[in-house]
Amino acid sequence: MRLITIDAEKCKRDALCVRECPTAIIKLKDKESLPQVVKGGEDFCLRCGHCVAVCPHGALDHVDVPLAACPSIEKAAPLTPEQVVPFLRSRRSVRFFKDRAVEPEILRQVIEAARYAPTGSNSQLVEYTVFTDKEKINQLAGLTVDWMKYMQKKYPGEPTAAYMPMIIAAWKMGFDSVLRSAPGLIVASAPREYKNGMVDISIALAYLELAAMPLGLGTCWAGLLQGAMLSWDPLKEAVGLPEGHGHHYPMMIGYAKPKYYRLPERKPPKIYFKGGKPA
Repeated sequence: MRLITIDAEKCKRDALCVRECPTAIIKLKDKESLPQVVKGGEDFCLRCGHCVAVCPHGALDHVDVPLAACPSIEKAAPLTPEQVVPFLRSRRSVRFFKDRAVEPEILRQVIEAARYAPTGSNSQLVEYTVFTDKEKINQLAGLTVDWMKYMQKKYPGEPTAAYMPMIIAAWKMGFDSVLRSAPGLIVASAPREYKNGMVDISIALAYLELAAMPLGLGTCWAGLLQGAMLSWDPLKEAVGLPEGHGHHYPMMIGYAKPKYYRLPERKPPKIYFKGGKPA
């Protein structure tokens, strides 16, 4: 079966697909011909769908990125430049959640959105382990506290252990400052041998938390749990990531309890232009 199929009536021979292909495997011989994949090009195709997306005429179909599964971009859909920055600035790390479970279909919805995040060579290797049982999430927080107790004893002088007594003390008093009693926990992971794993996971989770915002959901990157997962075997076993997954990062998720009314400022970026002064 051909990798790409061209509708001869719709194709304008404008070579947009040729110029857009990231691996340059599509060629157009002349204005009388149709675009086609070079010999052996199938082995180098990223299955990214750029060729399908860039054709304004809907003339190109891809066996692995079907035209029928690629909806048109609506002109009114994208955020305006004036809307983008306020939307991004409105993202907050939420640490207090309503005592309300997040519906499985909502969790699936935000994960579905995250799968459109870019991945190295379009590998799409990120997978998601989802926890919605409060007792299980509490168990994971407790195992993280156990890891902290161990770290305190083994490395008492380490700077990383300086904040641990406060978290351990809060846990003893019944306050979970590890996972904040979140009703949901999502752990994104990727195969250990995949070198771009942590980058892809981070981008995917960034997509996920932005997709969660319009649904009234709050998220927070679970750094304490992540630190423990790197070395604490009881916690690794309890999380139970897919076999062979060595890259991972967890994110708390739930309906946000607080409402925010301002957009806090951040430090201005340090920007270094190379090769001449910016316009």
